[in-house]
Amino acid sequence: MKSPSSKLYLKGKRTTIDASYSIKIITDIFVSLGCTSSVSLGVAEHLTDASLCGMESHGIMRAIQYAEQLNSGYIKPKAKTKVFIDSKGTKKVSGGGGIGIPTMKIAYNAGIEDAKKNGISVLSIRNVGHTGRHGAFADEAAEKGFLTICLGGGNRKIWRQVAPYGGAEPMLPTNPWCIGIPGGSLGPIILDFATSKIAGGWIYAARSAKALLPKNSVIDKHGKLTRNPEDYFDGGAILPAGAQKGYGLALMGEIIAEAMLGPSTTEANWLLISLDVTRFRNKTKMHQAAEEVLSEIRNCRPSKGFNCVEIPGERERKHRTVSDGKISVPKETWKQILDLHNSLNA
Repeated sequence: MKSPSSKLYLKGKRTTIDASYSIKIITDIFVSLGCTSSVSLGVAEHLTDASLCGMESHGIMRAIQYAEQLNSGYIKPKAKTKVFIDSKGTKKVSGGGGIGIPTMKIAYNAGIEDAKKNGISVLSIRNVGHTGRHGAFADEAAEKGFLTICLGGGNRKIWRQVAPYGGAEPMLPTNPWCIGIPGGSLGPIILDFATSKIAGGWIYAARSAKALLPKNSVIDKHGKLTRNPEDYFDGGAILPAGAQKGYGLALMGEIIAEAMLGPSTTEANWLLISLDVTRFRNKTKMHQAAEEVLSEIRNCRPSKGFNCVEIPGERERKHRTVSDGKISVPKETWKQILDLHNSLNA
């Protein structure tokens, strides 16, 4: 199997576990914490798949964070997702304050169904906890022939994580954007990114694994660069990605999510736009045109230090394939997951 292209600088070692075992252990954890069996399995499968795709920041490590949030009452174990149309005719999705992964899956499916009928769909998702790896939902939608654009933000008073460009203290959440569209012969193109230099999940992952953070990504409470995840939790901040560009995207996400969609509850608000691409061009012709562009980009001569030029979304799918159903996880993190499982099932 292939080890993930991790942003963690580990002091310890990794261990290899079967994905099926990961799903069983994590499902047991959430069932023990009061979640339904279907929600528990869905969350376990999503987190395990993120790890198989090499996305440790959104992988099985998140089970520890979700468990803490369930224990504290921050998210609700028995929450139910509700899809409804308000008095103005706008479709909305509410997660009821639970883990956001099942709700986001329902929202993407609702968007696809509406776009099938009308060509386009716009809906909001509110009152949810962490919504997982959005690239997974966008990939599935793109495979079905839909362009999706999802962006979120809000609740910055609780989730002050990122310093604005030119600032030295945390003011904004990581406010991710995710865009997915059908691609060429190797599958959809998926752009899934936090507007900060690293996703907040990498800091939690580093703390869990007792690892160092990437250089030039985080500052401490005094505004000095640091690689120690504890400095972030002690009043530090993540720097914006691409300087003013990441900051601008984060601010747009915050205004759309908080000012337009309304006060954030639980973790964040989300706006999801879904578009049936066949309304613009024949599926086969679009596929051929996309592959022509992508093949040119892939064949670009790589710069020093790179083996090749990659297309967004292809690395994750390739990593899942070569992982062969096995996850490489920091030993310290897996020990914490097992300890949590054993404490709940003693």
